[in-house]
Amino acid sequence: MEKEKFNMHYICTLDEAEQLINQNEEFWVSNCGCREKKGHCRQSKMDVCLSFIAEFGGTGSNNRKIDKKSASDLLKLAAEKLLIARPFRNPYDQKTTAGICFCCNDCCSYFTDEDEECDKGLFIEETEMEKCINCGACVEVCYFNAREIVSGELKLNRENCYGCGLCPPVCPVKCIRMIRR
Repeated sequence: MEKEKFNMHYICTLDEAEQLINQNEEFWVSNCGCREKKGHCRQSKMDVCLSFIAEFGGTGSNNRKIDKKSASDLLKLAAEKLLIARPFRNPYDQKTTAGICFCCNDCCSYFTDEDEECDKGLFIEETEMEKCINCGACVEVCYFNAREIVSGELKLNRENCYGCGLCPPVCPVKCIRMIRR
C-alpha cells in the first residue's frame, strides 16, 4: 500500500490556527527565513514562525521558547497584517502539525518561488454575488488570485481559492464566508 504524500505546508484559516494553538502546550517562535533572506518585510515583523516542537522551528534564526499568550498574539498580528496561516507538518509524522508560518506575499517563498508547493485548506470561500457591491476589497487581500474585478464586477476563480479566510473580514457588506471544501 502506497503511503499518502503531503506537501510540507498547508493553508488554514486563523480560526483553525487558533485551534492548533489551543491543542498545544509548548511554543517556540523564530524569525521567518524568507523575511531574513530578503532582509526585511513590508508587511510584518520577522519573528512569526511558530513551532509546537522545539526541534522543528522555522527556517530562520532566533528560535526561542514563548508562552501561550505570545503564541496567541501572533494570531492578532496575522489578522491585523493580513498574514496567511501556513501550518507545517511534522516530517516524521505528516498527519501531525509541527507549527505555523504566518506568511505574506511580500517575501514568503510560497508566493515568490513558483516551485514551492502548498496544500489547499479544508475551507473555500462562498460569496453571495447578489449582495456584492464590487468594491474590490477582497481582491486586494487574495494572494491566490481567486478574485478579480473585471469591467467593474467581481469575478471568482474558486479553483484558485486555498481557503485562507482573509477575504471575509475585509468585506464591507459581509457577503463572503468560508465553507467546508
